[in-house]
Amino acid sequence: MVNKFKLDLIASDHVFFSGECDELVFPGLDGYIGVLPNHQPTITCISAGEIRFRVGDEWHNAIVSDGFVEIMPKFVNILADSIENPEDIDIKRAEAAKERAEERLRQKLSIKQYYHTQAALSRAMTRLKFSGRHNISSKF
Repeated sequence: MVNKFKLDLIASDHVFFSGECDELVFPGLDGYIGVLPNHQPTITCISAGEIRFRVGDEWHNAIVSDGFVEIMPKFVNILADSIENPEDIDIKRAEAAKERAEERLRQKLSIKQYYHTQAALSRAMTRLKFSGRHNISSKF
C-alpha cells in the first residue's frame, strides 16, 4: 500500500504546488504541525513561516503567509495569501516593504488599515527570515 496524500498549496494568485506528498510540516498557531497519510480530519490556521513537504526522498520548502489548512485522510489543502520559493524572494524589496509597513504603523490608521499593515509587515518579516536560508534546486 502506497502511503501518500494529495497536497494542494494554493496562493491567492496561483497554485504553488499540486501533487502527491509523503509528509508535510507547517507552522500552526501553537507551533509546527506534522501531517502524514490518513491524518485525522482537521481544519486549522497556518501562521506565516516555512512549509516543508516531502515527495519521495526529497524535501521541499516554501515560505507561506497566514492562511487556512484543511486536512483529510487522503488530501491536504493549504490556502494562503502568498506562497513562495525562498530563492525567489527579493531581499531588498522585502526590506523596503518592511520599512514601509513600520512607517505606516507609526501613523494613525483605521482598524482596517492597521490589520492590512500588520499583515504586510508579517509577510515582509517572514520573507526576510527565511530567504537565503535554503538552497533549493527544484522549483514548482
